[in-house]
Amino acid sequence: MSGTKAQKARACHTIFFKNAPRIIASAAVAGPKECAGIIGNYVDKPLSDDMFGEDTFEKAECKMLSYAIDTAIKNARLSREQVDVIFSGDLLNQIISASFAARDFDIPFLGVYSACSTMSESMLLSAAMIDAGYVKHAVAATGSHFASAERQYRYPLEQGTTRPPQSQWTVTGAGGCVIAAEGEGPRIVNGTMGKVVDFGVTDVNNMGAAMAPACADTLIRHFRDTQTDADDYDLILTGDLGALGSRILKDLTWEKGFDISEKHVDCGEIIYKVIEDEFQGGSGAGCSATVFNSYILAKMRAREYRCVLFAATGALLSTVSSGQGESIPCISHAVQLEV
Repeated sequence: MSGTKAQKARACHTIFFKNAPRIIASAAVAGPKECAGIIGNYVDKPLSDDMFGEDTFEKAECKMLSYAIDTAIKNARLSREQVDVIFSGDLLNQIISASFAARDFDIPFLGVYSACSTMSESMLLSAAMIDAGYVKHAVAATGSHFASAERQYRYPLEQGTTRPPQSQWTVTGAGGCVIAAEGEGPRIVNGTMGKVVDFGVTDVNNMGAAMAPACADTLIRHFRDTQTDADDYDLILTGDLGALGSRILKDLTWEKGFDISEKHVDCGEIIYKVIEDEFQGGSGAGCSATVFNSYILAKMRAREYRCVLFAATGALLSTVSSGQGESIPCISHAVQLEV
């Protein structure tokens, strides 16, 4: 790529990584419902009990994230002392799962919050730090738990509230990857920073409709910045849109001249065994993190996918904002990976 083209792309919010950091290892853990689907054969730790031996859902979520980080480091054959920084966040207040997990590692920690798009944001930030030469090894990770998210954002499970058909099921799972300046594994060649987009959706159960416009905005800007289209990728992977959100995304990108229908797959659509039983499919920070760090990376290592555009999606709401009738601002960050 010429210097002029690269400079133009940078001005348009896509960062081209000159040294193309690599994902040298990954790890994922998931609950029993999630492991009944396609990812059950790929995760490092399939759980038979979503409590993971803990006495609260929040502690279980924290333990899953700690497991994903620790196992990714071990899979990279590194010691904890060789890891320079952890980028992580989650859905709970003050990102407590990530913060509490980080206290066990004695590794510098940069907490990030991008809701369900935290995985791709953490990867983008890790790659930027490594490409600039500030660090050699970074961990990008996130996770979620169905029960802890439901308790915070919607209704306590004990209340037995009926789920509407537009709702998604928050994934119980966590995933992380080790990104390095050198080594074997898929290269992160560029990343497009997302903008906050608000489509005016106020229904806290309709996350797919809320997040799809933000994802469309990021994908379209990525295509324009990199001068590519859907045919240049083996897979365009979004994070947590579910069935309805995926259809909206395809419509929005098609209206702008980009037909992604043949290349697009959403983690929320494929994570469960029978999507009809889970309404619109999966969501949550653990959705894309679990699928990407198990199933997708395994396919890339096997050379079944050689060029993947990964854009996780996040709804930046809170219980306070929703209770006050605010609409739901959303965001999506994208990273392009190649083998």
